[in-house]
Amino acid sequence: MARREVYVSVDVEADGPIPGPYSLLSLGMAACGTADGAGFTASDPAARTFYAELKPISDTFVPDALAVSGLDRERLAVEGRDPGEAMSAASAWVAEIAAGATPVFVAYPLGYDWMWAYWYFVRFAERGSPFGHSRHVDMKTLYAAKAGTLISRSTKSQMPADLLSRRPHTHNALDDAVEQAELFQNLMARKG
Repeated sequence: MARREVYVSVDVEADGPIPGPYSLLSLGMAACGTADGAGFTASDPAARTFYAELKPISDTFVPDALAVSGLDRERLAVEGRDPGEAMSAASAWVAEIAAGATPVFVAYPLGYDWMWAYWYFVRFAERGSPFGHSRHVDMKTLYAAKAGTLISRSTKSQMPADLLSRRPHTHNALDDAVEQAELFQNLMARKG
């Protein structure tokens, strides 16, 4: 096992509540820092990124879910990347930026993004998930633990302003991965 971890902020946009019947439409990732057990070192999350828009895998979608991202399913059916190619490229990108370190998936909140990304990595990527089945951190839980508060009181609107990124949350998967990487960096720097 590597003695160093690289943290990757991940955000997805999808057209429904679960993978399989519905489709992952975009995946954004941003490398946000490393840890060696003695401390965390932040890196510019906009410097090392990955973004892909994918072809839908079914005809089923929830209009309200699709409206959040503003992505055009008809355009993606023609111009989107094949899920196998996109997820294999995403896995290779994670391996490249990890450079021998152990990659850790970071998201806010974790459940939705992990569910989609993990299912797609396992289903479509040649090498499966670069994060294994359990290397992930939920920023909402991390904040709750450091702040000594409840999960239900750990929303971004209830966090101190100095923890939040100054970047807008746009519902573009790459923009949001970079924004959330900055939140993660601020949480890692906070002492409690």
